[in-house]
Formats: sequence, structure tokens, C-alpha cells
Amino acid sequence: MSTYLVGQVRPSQLIWSYGPGALIDLPNLSVITMGLDRWNIDRCPPIDEARLLAEVRRVLGPQVNRLRMPPFLQENGADPLSTEGKIGVPVRPFPRWLRCVKCGLLAEYDSGLFDIKANPFRPEQTHFVHSNCEKGRNADAVPARFLLACRNGHLDDFPWRWFVHGGPSDCKGSLRFFERGASLQTENLWIKCDTCGVARSMVHAFGQEAKDNLPGCRGRHPHLNSYEDCNEEPRTILLGATNGWFPITLSVLAIPLKKDLIGQFILDGWEYFSDAESADEIKVIIKTLSKTGSLPGIDKWDYREIWNAIQEKREGKTSNAVVTEGDIKTPEWNVLTADEPPTDWPYFMGRKADAPSAYRGRLADVLLLERLREVNALIGFTRVEAPEESTAPDDRPPMADLSRGKPEWVTASEVHGEGIFIRFDENAVAIWEHQESVQSRSHKLEAGHQGWRNSRNLDPNQGYPGIRYVMMHTFAHILIRELALECGYNAASIRERIYANSDTESPMAGVLLYTAAADSDGTLGGLVELGKPENLGRLILQAIDRATICSSDPLCSEHNPGKDSSLHNAACHACTFVAETSCERGNRYLDRALIVNTFESQNAAFFDSDGVTHE
Repeated sequence: MSTYLVGQVRPSQLIWSYGPGALIDLPNLSVITMGLDRWNIDRCPPIDEARLLAEVRRVLGPQVNRLRMPPFLQENGADPLSTEGKIGVPVRPFPRWLRCVKCGLLAEYDSGLFDIKANPFRPEQTHFVHSNCEKGRNADAVPARFLLACRNGHLDDFPWRWFVHGGPSDCKGSLRFFERGASLQTENLWIKCDTCGVARSMVHAFGQEAKDNLPGCRGRHPHLNSYEDCNEEPRTILLGATNGWFPITLSVLAIPLKKDLIGQFILDGWEYFSDAESADEIKVIIKTLSKTGSLPGIDKWDYREIWNAIQEKREGKTSNAVVTEGDIKTPEWNVLTADEPPTDWPYFMGRKADAPSAYRGRLADVLLLERLREVNALIGFTRVEAPEESTAPDDRPPMADLSRGKPEWVTASEVHGEGIFIRFDENAVAIWEHQESVQSRSHKLEAGHQGWRNSRNLDPNQGYPGIRYVMMHTFAHILIRELALECGYNAASIRERIYANSDTESPMAGVLLYTAAADSDGTLGGLVELGKPENLGRLILQAIDRATICSSDPLCSEHNPGKDSSLHNAACHACTFVAETSCERGNRYLDRALIVNTFESQNAAFFDSDGVTHE
């Protein structure tokens, strides 16, 4: 089988946008990323993060042994005809059906009617042509932009012959795609069979009519070359539509789990040290790690000290615990709220700061994170509907697999950046969340939550994060919007991490806003500068003031989620929503009435527009 370089994407996009099973809509053709079992594992550098690996194993099984980065070209200008120039992920043309732009012929790309024209030096120009087109030689052929997908993660070519003939047919005539009318609405898009003359509009492939005009789902996974039984109704989607692929990821912050720095290095790099049998071997390993940068900072230690620490770990003199099952954020919370946060670890450097004086009744303190590292792992995906965002991985809808069989590794990415951690005053939050007016807002949102989950055949009594989470989540959103105006980062690059737990034994109430750039070890420093008390107080005041009145009021402030089964109260794109890459809940569970007074609610706000707090 011939292979061609057909385009380029960033390594991080192979987790968030174009992972296994996702379609990549290139300028001249469309391809699907193949499963992990087809990737060249030797081209995928490992990533060490013990906590994340432990959580991935809990979800996917103990057979997962590594987290690995997607393959990428390390040298610019590599000869595209050389082995190094073809480093990348395997893809395959999909959909299989192409359309000639001149004569409208619809046929599979491997039917012999189309030829591929590859350009190894300009891969974005690779395309298919209809060599014997009656209206012009070598006419361009483009992907047919209609597909079938179902909620179980299956994807298939649109059944053109079935659809145009109204069911199974022995007719093998050529199909033509043509347009009627001035607009490109679906009722003006038609398919016709040249042999029997039957024609049908694409309008019948959508809505309620689609149930009678489309076959059942074949259970196809084109990225795995497999089929399985499926009872779900397929629906027509467009090539490039956002509902064609939703990633399911797990993420952790790289935090020190050992009090001594050398013990942390041993824990992080145990994969490299576990088989060493002498101090001399450790010396060689350290030199190798220093050259590759796999474990930054390890070369500062004497190899004999590291060897002694390895022996102590093997003898059980140090704790081997990595992470509590199913708990990712609690260890992070413990480090972020420590009296003396780590200041010398390569992946985590923070310093304490006072809370803004105007908000010390509600905010306890601030931690300025001058350096942090986030690691994300892709564990699966869904189609048609985004996965339910839940703290419980077992509460997710059917998740499509990334590879045939159980994966032995998953693709991951690491990003480095800076951040601000704001800890709320626990007593103030506890008093506030038990107020009658606050509980009334919570009941409305919980009714919407139950209706939303009922419509998706999920347990309506599970997954509600609580009103404490909603308040801090809303606070994070309005502050992200304000920070983006001043810090130099765009709003989509500032992310949130909410720590909310009302458990009396281990309560959490904090917000981490951070920025991270893939493939970069540096930070701009702008976010940390704005976290200082004199700047943060002003920004919080401005954010609260902007949130008081929304341009969509009174509709926004009077929104009732219980009536439309939505997952937000007083919130919309005009006042609270941020880019989905920034939000850990997909712009769900928001209510600015919990932060400020609105037209509809005057007594549930944790802050008011002047920064004065309610008791």
C-alpha cells in the first residue's frame, strides 16, 4: 500500500481535535486517524507522570504501561522522501466516497474512477482527480460531505445507493450529485442514478424523515477496520461538524509527592531506574537523561546518592504509594494549600501571596505558581453527543476504543506554564451555601441537571457537582474573561481547575487559573504578575462589575434550567461562557447570580457589584 505525506497538525491536536477515530478535513481531501495499534510506538516518546498513569490504568485496565507523546518531526526541512520525513500518524482517506466537482460523479475513491495526485514537497496539495471526466480532464474530486454516525461512537459512509433507491436495490448505475436553486440548503441538494433515473433530495436524510430513509447502524469503526453489533439509530452528520468526535481525557498537574526532592526524581523516573543493578549503570542513565531532557534536574544529583535512594525504595524504606484510586485533585489540593509550597522542583514552583484586602472576608490566600506542568491523556472518544462531564469515570456514556483490543499505551501531552491559585475562606463558603436563597438556586439547577440526564438515559440522581462548585466555577469564568484583557494571553489559552468539596472531613474550595503552552518550557509571566494583591483585587472588582448586567438581560438573569433541561442558570455567551478549551465542564453549571446581584435574584450572591460580601 502506498503512503503519502498529506498534511501537518500540532502534536497537541492529536489529543484534543484529531485523535484516533477523528476526521481531519484537509484543504483537498479528508482522512481519518487510525487506531493506536497502527502507530509506530518507536516514534512516540514516553511521558512520565505516575499519578496520571495510575488513573488511566484504573479506567482502561492494568495492561496500560506507558503514556506516550504523538510522533512528530524533530527537524524542519527533512527530506519528505526519507524515512525521517515520513514520521507521523497513520491516516486513511475517509469518507470513501468522492464527488467530481465538474460532472458530479459520486463513487468510492478505490473504484478505479479516481486517481491520487501526491506532492511530497507540498503535502497540502495532495488531492484526488477524476481522470476521465467528460467535462474536463483531471477534474478535482472532493470528499462527499455527508456521513452517518451514532451515539455509540460508530462512523460510516453515507449509504448513497440505499438512500437514492429507497432501500436495497440491484441497480449498479452511476450516481450524480447536483444542486438545484440558488442556495445550498439541503432541499436543493440532490442525488440521481444515471441508470434508473431516480433522484432524491438530501432533505430526507435529516430530522424525523431520516428514520424511514436510512438503514440501521452497521457498527463500523473505520479507524480500527472493524464492525460490531449496534442497535442505535444512526444520524446524518456533515464532514467537519463538531459533533463528529469528542475526546475523553484525563489530566493531572505534576506535583511533588515526596518531601525530599531526590525521592521525587526517583518516583518520576522509576521507569528508567527500575532495572539498574549498580551505581555505574545509574551514572550512564543520568548522562543519557541529561542529553534527552527526559528528567530535567536529575543531573544535579550525584549518581551515588541516587543509587542509594533506589536501593532504599527497593527495600521498602520509602513509601511506594502514588495516588489514591479515583482521586486526582485531592493530592493537588494538599500541595496547593501547604504552608510551605515547593519552590525548587522543576515542574512546580510557587510562592504565597496575600488575598486582596477588599476580599479577605471571602478569600483566604493566593498562591502564585511561577512554574507548573499539566499532563493530559486521551482515553477514548464519543460521537454525536459530548460525554457527560462527571467526576466519576464510571458515569460516562459508551466510550469508543482507541485501538483494537485493550491498549498497552495511550497518547498524552504535557504543557508548561504559570498560574494563580485562589483559595476561598472555608467558613464563609460553608455559611453561604446553606442560605435558603442559595439552596433555591441550587434546586433550580439540579432540576435542569436531572432533566438533562434523563433525556440521555443517565441516572438523574448522579453527577450534580453541588452549588459550591457552581459558584466557584462562575467566579473562574468571569475572572478568565477579565484576565485575558490584561495579561497578554488570549482567553482560549487560560484554563481553569476547580477544587470543590463540601465534605466536612476534607473540604475544598479553590480555583486554579493557569496558562500552558504545548512544546514550550517558558512562560510570559503576565498571569503571575496579575495575581499580586494590588492587581488581583482590581481585576476581581472589574470582573464582578461586568457580570452584574448582561447584554442579554433580562432573559439571561431570568433563565430557569428546570424548564428546558439545561445546565446553567443566569449565564450566557455575553456574560459568562468562555472557550471550551478553557472550561473543564464545557460551559455547564454556571450561575452569575451566585456571584453578584441580578435583576431576578438579589440575595444569593457571594459578592455584590461593589465587592461587599453578604453574611
